[in-house]
Amino acid sequence: MARTSGRQSAALDRTLSALADPHRRRVVELLGERSRPAGELAKLVGLSAPAMSRHLRTLRTSGLVRESHPDFDARVRIYELQPAPMRELKAWLEQSERMWTEQLMAFKRYVEGIKDEEA
Repeated sequence: MARTSGRQSAALDRTLSALADPHRRRVVELLGERSRPAGELAKLVGLSAPAMSRHLRTLRTSGLVRESHPDFDARVRIYELQPAPMRELKAWLEQSERMWTEQLMAFKRYVEGIKDEEA
């Protein structure tokens, strides 16, 4: 399996850490549908505004979401999903899957070779 660079590894660590919380995963699912204001996310996830703010800060820091303000009201924060961290996570998972598939196939060949020798 090809190794990730230090910078890629740090970014992947931030993504995995952010996704470790079920509330943040739910926010990512909701933002996968469309951009949403912070208040709507808090309501849909069932969290208080301060709790949602902490989760959104973590998601912003990880690069998973981006915050913007509509021109009509700077107090409103709109969040949208950023695809790059999820693409990097998907690529890492696919790479890991290939490595494990190769390992399991090698193990299968080894076990079948032992069985053939015993027969």
